[in-house]
Amino acid sequence: MSTSTKTPTSKHPLYRGIRCRSRKWVSEIREPRKTTRIWLGTYSTPEMAAAAYDVAALSLKGCHAELNFPDLAGSYPMPASLEPAFIRSAAEAAAELVKCSDVVRPTGGVEFVDEEAIFGMPNLLIDMADGMMISPPPEVGNDGPSVVDSSDSDNLWSY
Repeated sequence: MSTSTKTPTSKHPLYRGIRCRSRKWVSEIREPRKTTRIWLGTYSTPEMAAAAYDVAALSLKGCHAELNFPDLAGSYPMPASLEPAFIRSAAEAAAELVKCSDVVRPTGGVEFVDEEAIFGMPNLLIDMADGMMISPPPEVGNDGPSVVDSSDSDNLWSY
């Protein structure tokens, strides 16, 4: 009868290929069909470490790689060769790319996109709400503007 003891893990619950070590995030990947690992670096955020892993996974496993951020795969720098030094360099560049952008910020599995910032409309929701409070234009008949008699029915705009 075997007893297995669970040890606390420092793996990230969301991202693959990274773990926490001394309040920093480290990333490494095992080389396919080998027992050796490629050290990808130590990073300040889990997103940076996850992006570093993605570059290495794409380099070593190609289109079959399971990525942390599949939407960013086309924007990652690729290494010049499959030598560990080149993979590590490309992984560091990808981590810096993620650090400098606000593209990757997890919010419980749903990515938040700030449309107000993207479209340069800081008061988009306020302006939309204000637009709902505008009275409708008066009806224009053949003999000029007239006010609709709302005594027979409920009028949405009567306040």
